[in-house]
Amino acid sequence: MIASRDRNDVTVEAYLEGERLSPIRHEYWDGALVAMAGASDLHNGITFNLTGLLYGHLRGSDCRGYAADMKLKVPLRERYYYPDLFVTCDLRDREADSVKQFPRLIVEVLSESTEDVDRGRKWKDYRRIETLEEYVLISQDEVFVEVLRRNRGANRWEIYGFEAGAIVELMSIGLSCEIERFYEGVLELGGGVRS
Repeated sequence: MIASRDRNDVTVEAYLEGERLSPIRHEYWDGALVAMAGASDLHNGITFNLTGLLYGHLRGSDCRGYAADMKLKVPLRERYYYPDLFVTCDLRDREADSVKQFPRLIVEVLSESTEDVDRGRKWKDYRRIETLEEYVLISQDEVFVEVLRRNRGANRWEIYGFEAGAIVELMSIGLSCEIERFYEGVLELGGGVRS
């Protein structure tokens, strides 16, 4: 979750060194540091559920999943983000310890404070990543998942919406599961997700 812009004159090198030492995570937007706020119980519950699904599914494969604390660099831009989750199957990402660049799947759990950025700036940047096949947006307000999927043959991105009772298909990693598994254990949390 985005909290505030701290500074806007920081070099990439200073940012990367500072992140190694900082107790607060920051995204980097063209020289600006953007402090990240903590996430809600709903957000963490959904992220935890998906992390568990991905861990079991990716186990034994060449793909690796990363949650919350791994930086993702956008190519051709001076931007570093902390997606809620992402999966990379590219061997080039094994060489880097704290920054990845070649995701196949990126997931953001939407919140009131981040939805505009996740659908706007981040989506605009993420779709420039050549290896990206799917961008997943998970609602906290209702049982609803959007999958933006690259159709290379048609040279376009296609949007698939999944509601309660649906089977969510993440074709980029070959995972299909009931949408309710994303929300398991968080459906009853007050004021948030409705089943």
